[in-house]
Amino acid sequence: MTTLTYSRIIAALMLAGLSFGGNSAAADEKPIRIGVLNDMSGPYADFQGPGSVVAAQMAVEDYGGRAAGRKVEVIFADHQNKTDVGAAIARKWIDEDGVDMIADVPNSAVALAVNQIVADKNRVFVASGAGTAELTGAQCTPNTVHWTYDTWELGHALGRAIVEQGKKTWFFIAADYAFGHDLQKQASEAVVAEGGKVLGSVDAPLGTTDFSSFLLQAQATQPQVLALANAGGDLTNAVKQAAEFGLTGKVTLAGFVLTIQNIPALTPQAAQGMLTVNAWYWDLNDATRAWSRRYQQRFAKHQMPNDMQAGVYSSLLAYLKAVDKVGSSADGKAVVAAMKAAPAVDPVYGTVTIRSDGRALHPVYLLQAKAPAESKEAWDYFKVVSTIPGDRAFRPLADGKCPLVSANR
Repeated sequence: MTTLTYSRIIAALMLAGLSFGGNSAAADEKPIRIGVLNDMSGPYADFQGPGSVVAAQMAVEDYGGRAAGRKVEVIFADHQNKTDVGAAIARKWIDEDGVDMIADVPNSAVALAVNQIVADKNRVFVASGAGTAELTGAQCTPNTVHWTYDTWELGHALGRAIVEQGKKTWFFIAADYAFGHDLQKQASEAVVAEGGKVLGSVDAPLGTTDFSSFLLQAQATQPQVLALANAGGDLTNAVKQAAEFGLTGKVTLAGFVLTIQNIPALTPQAAQGMLTVNAWYWDLNDATRAWSRRYQQRFAKHQMPNDMQAGVYSSLLAYLKAVDKVGSSADGKAVVAAMKAAPAVDPVYGTVTIRSDGRALHPVYLLQAKAPAESKEAWDYFKVVSTIPGDRAFRPLADGKCPLVSANR
């Protein structure tokens, strides 16, 4: 064998990631990759978007930058609220880019597509921005954890709380895709169960800028509650136009996914009195305030984080701890099983337990938007009306029809 031929064989083996010792050290040097997939440019960009990426980067840095002896990297992409785009990104990330875990994924239709791809590829999906309760229901998988909120929790918690205040007649304006439809269904169930009545509803396409026809339909039914089953910029536009129609003050506005990012655009004057439920709020305690101020300094827009962005941080810490426990990120089912095996504890979300269906359990909070005179500083937009324990806030395990639960019985 010539020296040239021998050199070529050595080079080929090196490119293949092999060594003469028979070990795979070169392959083990590949980083663990976390992909933050969300809306970076559309109606949800300010509500997850780059802010969720910052939260993910902070989690990796706070954890020490390594897990299972390997460096951890964060990458991100814009799914543009299109199911085919999100699915294509997820496949490429896993098949070509070595992504081990996909995080966030607002837009329920995209999240359900990613959910199936991740299960097929045996990676991990931890949803923070996604809303559909189907992720822990009929479409649950052993590879997915649903961290922050879901449509069952939002609908039932807020619907129950408002009807208990004596406001029983409702009209819904819902986002015209899986998230909005599911949220309206869950809230309607709670309203009717508590003795209320749904007078009507209308579906509004994602990215709607003119809600006037929908508001006229709502106004004609004379509801006590105008329930907005949408999010992001769509929610902001709907509330602002409701104020222009003179509905503010005449009806109770319920924003199921109302966050602090909505308030500057709405103005505290227009938003005051609105009710919502959130899984987390930055001003809960000293630990949440300290982390939030760090986030605010880091984030280019200098906004405070919302519950979904904080959920990305909290869930990634839990994921990395599980990877360390398993000793590898290669088997997604094993990593999720480790996440379920013991409670996660961090200074942002506190103690979180994960059920067999993948539902993360933690308290949620009934919040009311403050009047301008009540606000003491920038981003001081909500007051906590009550705290709902996790075991009461989320759907009972037996009611979700998750195949994993049936299999474990």
